[in-house]
Amino acid sequence: MKQLNFNINNIIRENVKGLKPYSSARDEYVSDGSAMIFLDANENPYENGVNRYPDPQQRSLKEVLAAQKGVDTNNILLGNGSDEVLDLLFRAFCEPKVDNVITLPPTYGMYNVLANTNDVQNKKVLLNDNFEPNVSKILDTVDQQTKIIFLCSPNNPTGNSFSEDSIAQILENFKGLVVIDEAYIDFSSKKSWILKISEYPNLVITQTLSKAYGMAGIRLGLCYASEEIINILNKIKPPYNVNELTQKRALDRVKDVNKIKEEVANILKERDFMIDSLEDIQFVKEIYKTDANFVLIQVDNANVRYDQLLKQGIVIRNRTTQPLCENTLRLTVGTNQENKKLIEALKSI
Repeated sequence: MKQLNFNINNIIRENVKGLKPYSSARDEYVSDGSAMIFLDANENPYENGVNRYPDPQQRSLKEVLAAQKGVDTNNILLGNGSDEVLDLLFRAFCEPKVDNVITLPPTYGMYNVLANTNDVQNKKVLLNDNFEPNVSKILDTVDQQTKIIFLCSPNNPTGNSFSEDSIAQILENFKGLVVIDEAYIDFSSKKSWILKISEYPNLVITQTLSKAYGMAGIRLGLCYASEEIINILNKIKPPYNVNELTQKRALDRVKDVNKIKEEVANILKERDFMIDSLEDIQFVKEIYKTDANFVLIQVDNANVRYDQLLKQGIVIRNRTTQPLCENTLRLTVGTNQENKKLIEALKSI
């Protein structure tokens, strides 16, 4: 363990320490595959595929994910999208009106929304001009009530991955949780931090099936951490937070490894095409380095260019209001046909 000063009991909310989770019918009896008569959960007995409650621990799905990621099933928590996972972290570790978290703008906006929802102060420490964490300023901003630092890497909306040295410094010098949001890790050449959870007891990794896996519509978020942290989150999660349809679709998809790799490879190929093509657009002032399935560009006037593209039936994201992102547009990598239409539109306006 590289974080010698971390004690999880120092950051759990007092009411959560003594909390006993709700015990559902499907927690008390776990099917072993035998033919049983289920009269325990007040369900409708007529089979239609979804008349039974789902597995509250999503065991079948976790077994596949654990094998693929090289961790134990006890290191995994699944949520109704990554947003639920992030919300559970706030609810388990941050006392409303007392504690605070640190975020690094420009970054994923839900951290701030969830901080406000949970009545937890969000201390914002801007990234530097290279969109890297300002480690010394982050650690100087930490106080006794700082419970979580959120690092989005690859970062949204900038697209870059943070340096391993910066992340390691924060992990080794902060006595709270360090949450690395790896929603876009499948598009990056950098390795996931998942295999480091045994080294850093304060490390939490969040991932999603919404991006590389192409399953934004089923809402499934993934959390990897020490068994100790996962047990705490399991205390407060709703018993059936991941429904049966989501579990089935996710299980089928994560098993289709070759298809996912093929799609990711195509997206990366199209990302290169998009970046090369953007070099020829006169009003594009800068193309930022990206490890994600999107490209952030700086243009002469983001508001004007956004409206012009909208009139041509192309929806992108205007990020000009975000810190350090004046006159920037975020372009998601689409299909080859979609990307060609985008470049044609950019050349015509």
